[in-house]
Amino acid sequence: METENNNKELSIINKKILAEGQQLPLVKLKDGSSVQTGTIATMLYNIKLYNAGERGNVELELEASIPTLIKVGLFDLFSIDEWIAGDNPGRRFVGRKAKKFIDGI
Repeated sequence: METENNNKELSIINKKILAEGQQLPLVKLKDGSSVQTGTIATMLYNIKLYNAGERGNVELELEASIPTLIKVGLFDLFSIDEWIAGDNPGRRFVGRKAKKFIDGI
């Protein structure tokens, strides 16, 4: 599910929340796969931007985070249906994209 290219893309995306010159590490999980740290924090930041009306790159960046969010168990903590429910447009967008991604696996 997680690919080297996705980790590289997320590394670039996740820099938007960092101070100049900072870098987030890639970490290896017990199952041997690697994930880019900072993805959840950047996703929360992008949801805020989405809710403020930004689209385009913000949508692409939110979509790019989906495999990592699944891998680290975010949708086990809060189900995809919980993400889709409610009145938060950004959270709903992430939930719908996650559902589409999982249905396509």
